[in-house]
Amino acid sequence: MDHRLRSFTAPFTASGRAAIVPPPPWHYAGWLMNVALRCETAHGPDFLPAALGRLTGNGCLHFADWQATTDGSELIDPVYAQYRETIVIVEIERPDGSLANFCPFIWVDQDISLVRGLLQGWPKKLGTTYMTRSLPLDQLAAAPLKAGTRLGASLSVKERRLIEARLELTGKPGSPLGFLTNRTIGTVGWPDLTKPQAGPELRWVLPDIQGKVASAWHEAEATLNILPHPVEELSLLGKLTPVQASVGWAGITVVGAVPL
Repeated sequence: MDHRLRSFTAPFTASGRAAIVPPPPWHYAGWLMNVALRCETAHGPDFLPAALGRLTGNGCLHFADWQATTDGSELIDPVYAQYRETIVIVEIERPDGSLANFCPFIWVDQDISLVRGLLQGWPKKLGTTYMTRSLPLDQLAAAPLKAGTRLGASLSVKERRLIEARLELTGKPGSPLGFLTNRTIGTVGWPDLTKPQAGPELRWVLPDIQGKVASAWHEAEATLNILPHPVEELSLLGKLTPVQASVGWAGITVVGAVPL
């Protein structure tokens, strides 16, 4: 690379200011609604390489309202910091018998997060997530964290509703779920247009995460409604049955990735 072009990602310029994504560290903090679930395993080979392992039948849906920054500068121009996404996580048993997470599907509403995710092996696509926020007020519109409070989340992709979730807080302590409990394997690979017939060469990485923090988690009961879609392949997981849910806040710092 020309020494004058200092961008981490395109567009490549001498200053690097116009790059979609600056280099790590990337700091994230967000409000999450987590729905642990049971899924079907018959179609696991259609998206999970055999070398990585097999589906256990456990998984999780995360609805997240994130704020992210490199050095704090994005926080004073929050259009560069804020985004919402819906994350699908499946638990896999590795060939050595250990458990890990794998992300087959994820949708986000911000180009910065999309590219940052692809670099980490998260298969991000554009989608629109809405979710109820909880505010620190004892007032109906604030959705306070107490028994009986109802919350909702939805995902639309290409203007078609794909996922609807409804949660009701129980007033009991909750648990971290999904990607909050174990590292998630990412799939990195791009096709080479000079050899389009060859397809991409895939490799697998794990995130290099530091500084994990979290609030108390609050237990919830959840229901899910999955709608048909002409393109998205969430149906490969079959029937999704909620078994546990929680809400709360979490923060992490990603400093890079390591080969699996």
